[in-house]
Amino acid sequence: MTAIELRGVTKRFRTADGGTYTALKDLDLTVADGEFCAVVGPTGCGKSTTLTLVSGLEQPSAGEVLVDGRPVTGIAPTTGFVFQQDAVFPWKSVLDNVAAGPLFRGTPKADARTQARDWLRRVGLAGFEDRYPHQLSGGMRKRVALAQSLINQPRILLMDEPFSALDVQTRAIMSTELLSLWDQTKPAVVFVTHDLEEAIALADKVVVLTAGPGTVKAEFTIDLPRPRVVQEIRFDPQFVALYGHIWEALRAEVAEAYARSTAIGVAA
Repeated sequence: MTAIELRGVTKRFRTADGGTYTALKDLDLTVADGEFCAVVGPTGCGKSTTLTLVSGLEQPSAGEVLVDGRPVTGIAPTTGFVFQQDAVFPWKSVLDNVAAGPLFRGTPKADARTQARDWLRRVGLAGFEDRYPHQLSGGMRKRVALAQSLINQPRILLMDEPFSALDVQTRAIMSTELLSLWDQTKPAVVFVTHDLEEAIALADKVVVLTAGPGTVKAEFTIDLPRPRVVQEIRFDPQFVALYGHIWEALRAEVAEAYARSTAIGVAA
């Protein structure tokens, strides 16, 4: 069953000088129910815009965005979004941050807090319920963000470079933990990243977007066995072969995007 489908999607934005900027053009993309899809591409290719369209935060200028076969007209309660920056309430405890979603959906407070304790245990934060975000490390705050999203049992999980601010070791650990948590509920995931190694280690499918305006250049099935340990899977010969194959498709787009940015800098 198809969970997410973008059909011929184009997205344009108004610029400050009154012009138009096209972020995506004629984008076709499908994500199956329970599939982990990673999207890679150079800066400015529309990766994050793709997420905002699926989430309902933005509407396409042309084409269709469908979730479970229905057009996306707004933010759906079955969609979770993990942002690059921490989206936590700094004045709330860790427990209250994670319980906020169920409370907003009408769950009684006692039940919401019980669910929040369970998810904090799942993400390895049992014993930190009374702490506040500023008292946590970057990796711990990301665990809070994951619990905030997954406690709502989303059918669709959108992730916009959620681990980019973490150090390399913590990032690999968090990636492995994400796979373990995803395996418990199996939402359809669209994971945006600049890191091709991260994309291959996590995904069932890697989608390469062209230099902006973004459209799909190529899709690659990642047939590495699961469960995966991200810290180890990178040394698998099949992983190395996949990396080389996908990089061949991505390299030209990265070079094109860089050449454009350099030309703009020279012109300025």
